[in-house]
Amino acid sequence: MNRWLALAPLVVLAALAALFIGWSLKRDPVIKPDAMVGQPVPASSLPRLDGAAAADIRTLAAGRPVLVNLFASWCAPCRIEHPRLMELKAQGVVVIGVAYKDDPVATRAFLEELGDPFDAVLVDREGRLGLDLGVSGVPETFAVDASGRIRAKQAGPLLDDRDVLRLTQALQAD
Repeated sequence: MNRWLALAPLVVLAALAALFIGWSLKRDPVIKPDAMVGQPVPASSLPRLDGAAAADIRTLAAGRPVLVNLFASWCAPCRIEHPRLMELKAQGVVVIGVAYKDDPVATRAFLEELGDPFDAVLVDREGRLGLDLGVSGVPETFAVDASGRIRAKQAGPLLDDRDVLRLTQALQAD
């Protein structure tokens, strides 16, 4: 009898492990929560990388649709998506960069090396805006309409034409 009692915790643990593994295998890892989609962009005044007066996204957008891209110089996927951002700039899409938890000196070096696709760059050293946006990591890009409402989100690098098209179409939707 004592032997079976000693095995009971192991049986319970094994059953719980099987339950959690089964749940995680049925879960789609590609789906990421988009809690901020449909919400106004959070108001937050952040310093600008160029040293101009602090600003927030709504002020920088000035009533026009924009993409807001959170990036960092230490982020490898940010380097991979950078050519897409340069293409968007060449197409006339307004992109506001937010240097997320990055040293401004490193951010400047990153943009000097790869080119600057941003109309303006805000510095979010503590990650305050990232937290307000629900960012899980960089890069993440948000489509913000002319009224300052988030219309779409891309978690991860912009690699696929469909992702870019989805975001730019969200800018045109009303």
